Amino acid sequence: MNKTVFFNKFRRLFGFVLTISLLGNVFAASAQNARISIKMENVPISQVIKEIENQTRYLFINKGVDTKNKVSINAVQKTIQDVLAQLFAGTEIAYRIDESYIILTKKNDAGNPVSVTGKIRDAKGNPIVGASILVQGTTIGVSSDADGAFALQVPPPAADRQLEISFIGYTPVSIVVGSRTSFEITLEEAASEIEQVVVTALGIKRSEKAVAYNVQQIKAEDITTVKDANFINSLTGKVAGVTINASSSGVGGASKVVLRGNKSISQSSNALYIIDGIPMYNFGGGGGTEFDSRGATESIADLNPEDIESMSVLTGAAAAALYGSQGANGVIVITTKKGEEGRVRVNYANNTTFSSPFVMPQFQNTYGTEATAPSMSWGTKLSTPTSYDPSDFFQTGFEETNAISVSGGTRVNQSYFSAASLNSRGIIPNNVYNRYNFTFRNTTQLIKDKLTLDLGASYMRQYKRNPLVQGLYHNPLIPIYLFPRGDDISKYEVYERYDATAGYMKQFWPLEFITGVENPWWITNRELFENTAHRYTFNATLKWDIADWITLTGRVRTDNMVMNYTRKIYASSDKLFASEYGNYQNNKIHHNNLYADALLSINKSFFDDKFSLSFNLGASILDDKNDGEGFEGHLATLANKFSVYNVDMSHSQTKPYADRYHDQTQAVYATAQLGYNGMVYLDVTARNEWASQLAFTPHMNIFYPSVGLSAVISSMADLSKAGISFLKVRASYAEVGNAPQRFITGVNTPLQTGGIVSSDSYAPAVNLTPERTKSFEVGLNAKFLGNKIWTDVTYYNTNTYNQLFSYDAPPSTGYKRAYINAGKVNNWGIEAVVGYKNKWRDFSWSTNVNFSMNRNEVKELVPEGTRDVAGNLVTVDEVNMDYGGYRMKVKKGGSIGDFYVTGLKTDDQGRIYVDPNTNTVTTDPNTWLYGGNTEARFRLGWNNRFSYKGVNLGVLFDARIGGQGVSATQALMDRWGASQDSADARENGGVWISEDQKVPDARVFYANNGNGLSMLSHYVYSMTNVRLRELTLGYDLPSRWFNDKIGMTVSLVGRNLWMIYNKAPFDPEITASTGTYYQGLDYFMQPSARTIGFSVRLQF
Repeated sequence: MNKTVFFNKFRRLFGFVLTISLLGNVFAASAQNARISIKMENVPISQVIKEIENQTRYLFINKGVDTKNKVSINAVQKTIQDVLAQLFAGTEIAYRIDESYIILTKKNDAGNPVSVTGKIRDAKGNPIVGASILVQGTTIGVSSDADGAFALQVPPPAADRQLEISFIGYTPVSIVVGSRTSFEITLEEAASEIEQVVVTALGIKRSEKAVAYNVQQIKAEDITTVKDANFINSLTGKVAGVTINASSSGVGGASKVVLRGNKSISQSSNALYIIDGIPMYNFGGGGGTEFDSRGATESIADLNPEDIESMSVLTGAAAAALYGSQGANGVIVITTKKGEEGRVRVNYANNTTFSSPFVMPQFQNTYGTEATAPSMSWGTKLSTPTSYDPSDFFQTGFEETNAISVSGGTRVNQSYFSAASLNSRGIIPNNVYNRYNFTFRNTTQLIKDKLTLDLGASYMRQYKRNPLVQGLYHNPLIPIYLFPRGDDISKYEVYERYDATAGYMKQFWPLEFITGVENPWWITNRELFENTAHRYTFNATLKWDIADWITLTGRVRTDNMVMNYTRKIYASSDKLFASEYGNYQNNKIHHNNLYADALLSINKSFFDDKFSLSFNLGASILDDKNDGEGFEGHLATLANKFSVYNVDMSHSQTKPYADRYHDQTQAVYATAQLGYNGMVYLDVTARNEWASQLAFTPHMNIFYPSVGLSAVISSMADLSKAGISFLKVRASYAEVGNAPQRFITGVNTPLQTGGIVSSDSYAPAVNLTPERTKSFEVGLNAKFLGNKIWTDVTYYNTNTYNQLFSYDAPPSTGYKRAYINAGKVNNWGIEAVVGYKNKWRDFSWSTNVNFSMNRNEVKELVPEGTRDVAGNLVTVDEVNMDYGGYRMKVKKGGSIGDFYVTGLKTDDQGRIYVDPNTNTVTTDPNTWLYGGNTEARFRLGWNNRFSYKGVNLGVLFDARIGGQGVSATQALMDRWGASQDSADARENGGVWISEDQKVPDARVFYANNGNGLSMLSHYVYSMTNVRLRELTLGYDLPSRWFNDKIGMTVSLVGRNLWMIYNKAPFDPEITASTGTYYQGLDYFMQPSARTIGFSVRLQF
């Protein structure tokens, strides 16, 4: 079916379903806002009533009142409340509106007291003894008795009086007496007394005190106040134990999210995302190396943050054990919004921000162009510093988000609809990211209080252009940063000239830098990387409340994405990338994800509520398919005609693209929690799964257990005298896994272009088992001084076994390589949060500090003497990932994140060797020096919120302590004489290479940098940094300004406003890759952005 036709049909169907579902809710909930026009003179009240019924959906119920009396009324475009007030003014008729009914009763005699009675109950229906019932403005009052009942005399005018009901620990309520004489009143527990409920695995809700592992709750406002195109980045600095590194590909890019350290040597360590209890495959990710500028994206960035109700971060394995091989790296649980009972509510939010580069290298402008090397800035000192500033190349980026949602419903049917648009441009010219989201959700009771159906659908369209990460090719920052300071760059802004002989426009760029470096404006406008994605999701949940203590729930969701990636390189681009006519790449990916499960839940108390049991038994299936195909090749005869028919199929650079797979995981699981008297909780889970990645092995069914214990000490003893209002200790143990990469357990024939069978073959790994992480944690949760001060502290220790290694297979096997399970990686650390909140009249302040510390150690690779199943000796001493002169190495006793660099030749004493005759140094490409580890030693976040009479101030500081990285950007800038360091070296008469060694010729010394990776030992930087991450200043406009019809908040927002401390020439918190490796290397990486803007939120 044509995509446009399908989309139009989908849009019409979507609109029809939305209209039908919301129509009833809109009519029911908005009737009170309908406008009525009536003009009648001297007519019976009954006649006016009929006219009101004709103009509205209201029906009158007469409870013995006389409607024959004549009245006059003149109302033009008035609400029902205004009309009724005018109609019954001066009569003995009382009225009240009950949904779509108007009930008429007789007024009480205003001169006599009225006797009223009632009962006070809690939310569970139990009577509240000793509640205070007071007639407002008087001293008349009583207390409820043992049955929660009360009776008192209300003085005249009774109908206008209010009853105030209060009790310690409950929220007070006020009720107008009106014409009523009997009351049934329910008091809700005060917010400070209510036990917090957290959303855990599978979407199961648990009381906070009953959870035996660390769970951190995130409110929606934490990710929507200062927005990011990828809302995950808004969690940075707000959650302990979570490391978030945004991709350097700019707006909408992917993020590297790691909970409690890197656990796997060969697999991903990124977190799993759960949407409304269902795992989401985070399609995308990736990034670029030093030779690749293609951007990084991911599915989680497609979500509209305004649709999110709350988030729970489950950092530990015990929390994620029910997800088995998917939950090895921790879980982020996202709960989305749904319709609410009541009148129609409309919310609108606008967020507009402007961005500029945040952290950049330091450039020199005092030395000009070298006469013999016109692309370099090693010339003589200029009499007047040049005005050239590389930062002028960047444009002011912007990001505008508009979101609207409509919610409403009755007791049995609620609907929610939202639409959002995000339009942005990056700080790199011609970098664009646009996204459009539409979401619909309807919840209805098919059988009242028994059978509930929850349906949802969403559509997302995304367009991205030129999402630069970093790299040597297709990167405009290289010529911008290295541009010779004595030249005029403005003449290159007109980046193309017409060639009459060729008959088309050609690139204008006579300068020679590194191979592949071109005119920066040509790169941004004539080398186009574009990605278009369409994503459709449909989900349904059917819940059957068999009894008040047992439910059966079935869920299904399908998530489909169609993605089209194109690369168009125009004629006259460097021959490294294209023929004289250009180059064209076109890849299409169809991704389908289907999830279904069934869950039986039992929640029962017994033995006079002394014991509680929460039991869940379920089964699930996750089916994931990917079908990608395409091609790339040089254009054959027509310049800039980007079509498959114009691709030179015989050229060696014409290559097909294919990426197809089909994964499936089936599982059964159970969880049971036994509680005693609200004080002690024992939690046990078990999961058995079958993963297709383990096909052809004897270990397809994998068992994952967990056990936890939580003890609420404050419920066992009175700790109030010590100022402790809540104290809980907890401990848990769990085992989770990580399935190996697909395809390696069966026989594969590696094919190259043209049907050539590759000699680089792998032996089928028929004896593989999944990686297995065994985790233990203990923790403490405490609240003091009436919950004003609170703290959560957790210690964890995890060991990941069965790491996956490849090794050289013996020739006798007939294969080049083979796989084996071995090795052990340990992570241990501490997560802590301390918070304080208080209110003094109109002023309130809440603050919290979160702290994270993780230590990673490779305890073992392949033990000495290990043999494979065939009895062959297997030796793996280290695992190396090389990127030129930058190597990430994993070895026993080291840590994941360790990197090594090449440097200069040394003498026998380890000192850098300086040739005594020439005063020069020489690089040593064969000696690898330990550079450091890219991971932080500690992380801190300090979040503050102040509020005073509608004015709100939010301030977030965060800090990273420790970790090292390298900058090939700085190395090449030094070599080209474009850096401030190179100017300083000339001023100081050379470069100091140690405390007592100096190379007098700076240019000769920096020439050793080569392509930027040859002498990285000279460019290792601490990645410690402290910054003002977020700042917001908002004002809640008084609703009376809008006749109490509209709520409005306006705010000024900022992100990355102030780098308080940082010694690296790049932002240490962004990354070129979201994988485990290729971290800490800056190769002309796109700078992070400072954003300043405003937001407006409206509620109707």
